[in-house]
Amino acid sequence: MTPGRTAAPGGAQGDGSPEALIAARTGRHCVYLPSNRLGLYIALRYWCSPGQRLLMSPISADEILFLVIAAGLRPVIAPLSPATGNIDTARTNLGAVDAILTTNLYGLPDDVHAFRHKVLIEDVAHAAETTVDGRPIGTFGLAGVFSLSKHAAAGSGGVLAVDSAADAKALAAERDRLLQPGSFRRELWSIATSMARHAALRLNMVRPALRIARMLGMEEEREGYRIALRAAELRSALPHAPALSPFNSWIRADLHDYAADRSRLARWYHRRKLAALPKQRDARLAGVQTLATLPSVAKGVRANLNQPLFRVPLLVEDRDRAIADLERRGVSTGYLYDPPYDDYAPGFAEASPSPQRARWWGAHVLPVDPVYAHRAVPVLERLTPAVPPP
Repeated sequence: MTPGRTAAPGGAQGDGSPEALIAARTGRHCVYLPSNRLGLYIALRYWCSPGQRLLMSPISADEILFLVIAAGLRPVIAPLSPATGNIDTARTNLGAVDAILTTNLYGLPDDVHAFRHKVLIEDVAHAAETTVDGRPIGTFGLAGVFSLSKHAAAGSGGVLAVDSAADAKALAAERDRLLQPGSFRRELWSIATSMARHAALRLNMVRPALRIARMLGMEEEREGYRIALRAAELRSALPHAPALSPFNSWIRADLHDYAADRSRLARWYHRRKLAALPKQRDARLAGVQTLATLPSVAKGVRANLNQPLFRVPLLVEDRDRAIADLERRGVSTGYLYDPPYDDYAPGFAEASPSPQRARWWGAHVLPVDPVYAHRAVPVLERLTPAVPPP
C-alpha cells in the first residue's frame, strides 16, 4: 500500500489528492478508497456491532444492502418519503434502531438533523455537492463516504471523511487489511471506458455506447433493474458475517475490483475528475431549475433548487418508453433501484411498515442528469406524471 492516503482537515496534505480535495470541502480527516462501497463496509464495521439494527431507505443500490448484511447488521427498511425517495423520519421509530445509513438519493438530502443522536453513517455517493444549512453532506454523521464514480464520473474511487485523526488512522489500517492486489491493465481499461462514456455523452452517441457496453459484459446481468438475489446462496453466506469475501459476488456488481489497490495513474485520474467537478456546478443548477418546472418532478426538488443535484427525479407513467426516447436524444438513464428492498430481498431485512410508497417510487421514478436537461426536455415535457400513491 502506498503511504500518504489520508488527508488532514482543510486539505492540509496540500497535494491536490482526492482525499485532500474532500478534506478541504468537509474540514474532516479523509481516507482514500478504491470505492465508496468498501468505505461503507469499513465504516459500518467500525461503528456498529454484529446483530445491531440499521435503518436504511428501501430505495438504494443492490450492493448497499449486501454490504450491510456482510457487516453482520440487520437491515431495517424505513418508510419512504414520496417527496425525496429518502427516509420519511415522520413515520419512523428511530428509538427502535441502533444506527442509520442515509442515501441522499440523487443528491436530495436526508433529514440529517433528525438523526443527530444516533450512530449515523452518510452515503454521499449521490450528494458530493449537496449542503444542508450551508454545511456539506458528509459532515453530519460519524462518517461520510464519498464516491468518485458518480458526480466526478471517474469510474472508481472513494473517500471516507471523519472528524477524528485517530479514527482516520484506524480506518485506513482496516482498508489496508482488506485491499486486494490491483491490476494496472484493469485500471487502464477502467480509465479508457470512463473517458469513452464522457465522449459518447458529448457527441450524442449514447445508444451505440450502451450497446457496446452490454456486448462487452461491462454491466452485470440483471432481472429487471436488480441483479439476481440468489436467495439460497445468500442464506448460506449469512453465517460467515461479518466477513466480506463470502458476499463478494453480490457486493462487486458492476465494479469487480471494488477492493483492489489503486495505482498512481488511477489516483491521478480520480484527482483530475474530482477537481473538475466545480466547473459543472452552474450547468447542474441551471438544469435543476429547468427540470423543476415540469409537472412530473418530485416535490423535494422544488425545495432544493440551490443544490447541484446528481440527478433530478421525475415520477412518470410509462417510464420504460421514456428511457428509450431519452436514449435516442443522447441522454442515458441509470441509477434505478426497482423493486424496493422489501420486494427484492424478503426475509433478509426487516420489512417497512408502509411499503406501498416505495413500490410507487421505484416503479415510476425517472432520474435525469441536469447537465443534459436541454436534450431531455423535449421528451420530458410530453410525459404524464405518475398518479400519486394513496
